[in-house]
Amino acid sequence: MGLEDSGRTKESPQRAELMSLAIAIVVHCEGCIACHVHDALDHGASREEVAETVGVAVMMGGGPSVVYGSLALEALEQFLAQDGPKP
Repeated sequence: MGLEDSGRTKESPQRAELMSLAIAIVVHCEGCIACHVHDALDHGASREEVAETVGVAVMMGGGPSVVYGSLALEALEQFLAQDGPKP
């Protein structure tokens, strides 16, 4: 169950997943990163929106977040290769 399903946010599901992705990168939660990339794409996020989210997270999280940001970008490319880009 995602944040958007909990009734605790007024954000769109896409935005909630992108925010969750940024937090996952900063706190170095590898499993969370893949999950939130997948769910952000499912809710209509574009490659550019996910990449921008990763960039902000890395900027705020510092050096160690670069490693986790790159994991997010790898997951992004894998999911897009499997499912194709969203229209």
